[in-house]
Amino acid sequence: MDLAIFVPLLLVMGAFMFFASRKQKKAMQATINLHDSLTAGDEIMTTAGLYGTITAVSDSKVDVEIAPGVVVTMLKLAVKEKTSVDEDDYDEDDATEVVEQPTARELDRPGTGTEVKSDPDRLA
Repeated sequence: MDLAIFVPLLLVMGAFMFFASRKQKKAMQATINLHDSLTAGDEIMTTAGLYGTITAVSDSKVDVEIAPGVVVTMLKLAVKEKTSVDEDDYDEDDATEVVEQPTARELDRPGTGTEVKSDPDRLA
């Protein structure tokens, strides 16, 4: 291989590696800054997609309230980002709507679609 081709190839590869590692370091620093800035009362989203409010913070763990009266303890590393509830996207009527589900006793009644009908054309 000619040296005139080899040197530019090395320079391009070196530049690519430099910029890739620089981007990764910035992302890592942003994550560290996020975890260091967590305080009680912050609204967060976890890496699993759970939304909640931080109630307590320790060195490596946070207590997160994910529903009224439901508090879970998780690692700070599980926090993906700080969020805030957008009032325009939240509809009080949708959140309080109750859908009636049939009970097991109701599903066992004849005519509810759970009985098996014999079919002479069915393969055994």
